[in-house]
Amino acid sequence: MKNGVMMQYFEWNLPNDGLLWKKLKEDAVNLHQLGITAVWIPPAYKASEQKNQGYAAYDLYDLGEFYQKETIRTKYGTKAELIDAIEELHKYRISVYLDVVFNHKIGADQKEKFIAVKVDPENRTIEISDPAEIEGWTQFNFSGRKGRYSPFTWHSYHFTGIEIENSKEDKHIYRITGENKHWSQDVDKEKGNFDFLMGADVDHKHPDVISELNNWGNWVVKELHLDGMRLDAIKHISSAFIHQFVDHIKTSNNPNFYFVGEYWKADLLTLENYLKTVDYSIDLFDVPLHYNFREASMSGDKYDLRKLFSNALVARSPSHAVTFVDNHDSQQGSSLESEVECWFKPLAYALILLRKDGYPCLFYGDYYGIGCQEPVQKNLLKILLEARQKHAYGEEKLYLSSPNVIGLVRYGDNGRPNSGLATLISNHDTNLSLMMNVGLQKAGEKWIDLTGSVKQAVEIGKDGIAEFHVLARNFSVWAKWGNTRKHFIGISDILKRIKSKCRK
Repeated sequence: MKNGVMMQYFEWNLPNDGLLWKKLKEDAVNLHQLGITAVWIPPAYKASEQKNQGYAAYDLYDLGEFYQKETIRTKYGTKAELIDAIEELHKYRISVYLDVVFNHKIGADQKEKFIAVKVDPENRTIEISDPAEIEGWTQFNFSGRKGRYSPFTWHSYHFTGIEIENSKEDKHIYRITGENKHWSQDVDKEKGNFDFLMGADVDHKHPDVISELNNWGNWVVKELHLDGMRLDAIKHISSAFIHQFVDHIKTSNNPNFYFVGEYWKADLLTLENYLKTVDYSIDLFDVPLHYNFREASMSGDKYDLRKLFSNALVARSPSHAVTFVDNHDSQQGSSLESEVECWFKPLAYALILLRKDGYPCLFYGDYYGIGCQEPVQKNLLKILLEARQKHAYGEEKLYLSSPNVIGLVRYGDNGRPNSGLATLISNHDTNLSLMMNVGLQKAGEKWIDLTGSVKQAVEIGKDGIAEFHVLARNFSVWAKWGNTRKHFIGISDILKRIKSKCRK
């Protein structure tokens, strides 16, 4: 979809009130008006306990329908409420992407005995004990579901490893042994082999597991009328399994069914190699760009803005890069905490929302507020989303002549009257300006800063060039007078409030 925007519609610390699906349904029309074209929803199935965010996956077939783990609903609501929300979103042509947790299962119903070997937690290829019989939580019966949708039950031979925790000080990772039983080799090489992450680690080489997960994929796509999936923790999952799963779902359902994978690593080469391995069948989140934003936010005017895209996935594989500023993994208090400082977030969003390349993902927490006061980020993001809808079309040019200011021009689309824009992003402590060419066809037009930060309009010269301004540590978005907001919000005042109110 032209100028599509994904929204991650959750954050890590949502209350366990079962109201998210209801809120999502009520919010559908507002999301459409904002220009949101897809929502990424959290894991919607039964977790090991109701308050869990869904990543401690227990039963993928229980979408809040069966009494299991002492609850019917999940943290977010019931299956019926989820279906209602998706139907409402589809009325407004908003796609729905489900978060899929395939790496592990947690909350087994019974213990089993099996042969396993203890491994070094810092290098899982090194065995530090002899094989021996141990007992662990590996049997998943799903007695509350009673075989509905699938009779499959899970046992120790469906897993490659498990963590045994006798106490907080006494935890060990075991590799389950047996015929054809070993860590997957086509995973990230951190810790020697990063197949194991947590819980009971799913064996994605086992033919019964492959068949069951493929069947579940087809079932959930049809049951919820999904448009796509976000694949969690794929650096820990066999890339061969991911490739075949994606191919199976697209072949069985829709060749345009969308997939984006979370490979949390700030190394561009690793991400590029992964895309090649899975034959470019999925997109990836641009984790290197996120870390560039974080470094820029922490370094102030000492950061050379010309480096922002130098090692980013969007610069090398723009059609397979999902760009983001922050998400539930990076937010404060999460295991991968790497939050972009508040003053820089609007600048980073200006770059991902107004550029031609990349598929931008807006974080629920940044729009509805967790780190900053709710109206601060929301007002800024509304301006940028409106600018994306109305003006961010056509080819682009980046102006990278200065380490402290980036210029971006979108030349517009002849089929969209008054489209085209000029953006400046500055990390400098003084006001700056750039001479930029917005095209001969724009000569004589008066352009204004949509944010209201710079008050004076500029006139485009006969050669298509004008001098555009930006205030200190700020951004400005310039477009033709007449197809713009009648009332502006002054961003300079908003950014002052961000600086004073954001968490330190």
